[in-house]
This record gives sequence, C-alpha cells and structure tokens, in this order.
Amino acid sequence: MKKLTIEDVAQKAGVSKSTVSQFLNKRFKYMSEATKNRIAAVIEELNYQPNGLARSLKQNRTHMVGIIVANIDYSLSIQCIRAIENELQSRGIQVIICNADENVEKESKYVETLVARQVDGLIVFPTGNNPSVYTRLIEAQYPLVFMDRLVEGVTTQSLLLDNEMAVKLGISELVRNGHERIALLSLPLGEYAITPRKERMSGYKKAMEEAGLPLNEEYICSVPRKEIAAEVKRLLGLPQPPTALLASNDIVLAEILKYANQDSIAIPGDLSVVGIDDAEFAHIYNPVITTIRQPAYEMGMQAAKIMLSSIEDNSSHVPITYRFPPSLQQGRSVRSMK
Repeated sequence: MKKLTIEDVAQKAGVSKSTVSQFLNKRFKYMSEATKNRIAAVIEELNYQPNGLARSLKQNRTHMVGIIVANIDYSLSIQCIRAIENELQSRGIQVIICNADENVEKESKYVETLVARQVDGLIVFPTGNNPSVYTRLIEAQYPLVFMDRLVEGVTTQSLLLDNEMAVKLGISELVRNGHERIALLSLPLGEYAITPRKERMSGYKKAMEEAGLPLNEEYICSVPRKEIAAEVKRLLGLPQPPTALLASNDIVLAEILKYANQDSIAIPGDLSVVGIDDAEFAHIYNPVITTIRQPAYEMGMQAAKIMLSSIEDNSSHVPITYRFPPSLQQGRSVRSMK
C-alpha cells in the first residue's frame, strides 16, 4: 500500500502543498475557514499521519521544549509545569522535564543534553549562579526563559513573583491583628543567594521597619529543612518568643505544621502562622492556614506564550523581567492580639 504524502492531501483538497504545510504547522493567518475545514476533512478521510521527523528536519525544529526545574518538590514548580505543558501541547509542542534537585552540575548537564537533543528552547528554574552556561545560549539567540529565579550577569526573559510585596502582605496581616513579635523562617539563602529567599528576607526587614517594629536578629531564621523543627523549638523557648511565624515557602510551612502537631502547639492559640505559597495542604489543615498566593498557573501560561513567541520569531527580544502580584488567601491561623 502506497504511503500517503502531503501531495496526496493537497490534490484531494484542491490546494497547494504549501497550504497544507501551513495548515499542519498551525499557520492560519491568511487561510480561510473553508480551506481549513476542507484540508481537515481530507486529512481525516485519508487518515493522513504527518512525518514528524521529516517536518522537524525541514523546519530545523523538533517541536520539543526542555523544562529544567531547580526543585520539583515545590508547589510552584508543579503548578507552573502543568500550565506550561498544557499550553505548549495545545500548540503541538511536547516537553521534556528535568529535575536539577538544586544541583548546579546536574543543571549544566541537563542544559547540554537538551541542547544536544535540539529542543526548540529552554524554560529554566535556575539553581543559582551558573551564568556561563546561559550566556552562550543568549549569544546564540537561543530561546530561553527563566522562572522564579534570576541569575546574576544573565539577562533574558524572566518571570517571578513580587517577593517583597508577598512578605509585606503577610506582615501587614499579622500587624493588623496586633502582632509585634514576628519571626521569619526560611530555607538557607544558599551559596548563590537564591532569588526568592533573598528577596523575601529583604522584604521582611523592610516590612518590619515600615510597620515601625524593631528588628530582632533572633527572629530571622535561615536553616535547612531538617533543622526547621529545632529552630521553631528554639524560637518558642526564647525569653520573649515570637507570637507569629511567617513561613517563607511551602516546604518551610509543612515542616512548621508537622512540628506543631508533634509538640501539641495550638495554631493560632499558641502561635499564629502565615505561609508564602498557596500550597494545597494549607487548605486542608485544621485550621486552614492563611497564605500568600503566587499566581503559579498564570506564570506558567505566560512563560509558555513567551517561549512560543521566541521560537516562532527568530529576531532577538528585549529581555524583560515580569513580576506577578501576590494575593492574601484568608485562613484561620492568625489570632487577634488586640
């Protein structure tokens, strides 16, 4: 049986091969609805399957995009990836997802591997200060989008939360309820000062100053995940313990809640808690935890659209850093001190 070709589809639909090619590549700008419907009907009638490899070679495209995530455990990462994948798949582009696990060497290796596989572009949640691997891509005008974090010395399309505003919302909610002794608990800033952690730490100091509250260095905590329980215990054992804790991300919040359950610490009776990142478990915990939401799905959608634009338009783009606004999700984990 003769293998069907694009020419067979064109002849039966009464159009040129280039018109069928434009249809297959979803370029409908100058195509009438009637022509689109006719080609679609012929493709279905003939059960025509385009040769993806041949198309990729001809277009110098693989219709694949690589996603390198610093840590796939974060709720932000999961929600962003889901949005990116949905948006790109709707445009006929598949994704390859790699988890760097906060390891700079793994991140570099994944970049090399994906570029060698000729993916059309990279969406990266960078691990930190790894500029040289990305500088080469930018010089080659390779489509590159950063999510959640920036890399010093690298200017490309970047999307992240307004981290200082997120902290300010959390502090404002606690101050509104009469809290003055407010602690911040964060994962370590890291060797390369990971952007959200650095900005949230800075935002905490600014927000406390703006609220007219003294900065107590004992309340500013930055420790590994496995030490969070011990750090909460230390804070509550101080002569003047904090009445409220601001968890800088969902992993920190989870560890605080685990410790509270284990040590019978009543929330908000003994300790008020606010978390940054609107993790699903915050809504099913009793009481529901007040959180600062970042629009992760919307961020992922926007990243996918920027990537598509970069792939389809080969000209260089002016690098823009997009900041997304946070929002307060009211729970019942903040006690009024008034």
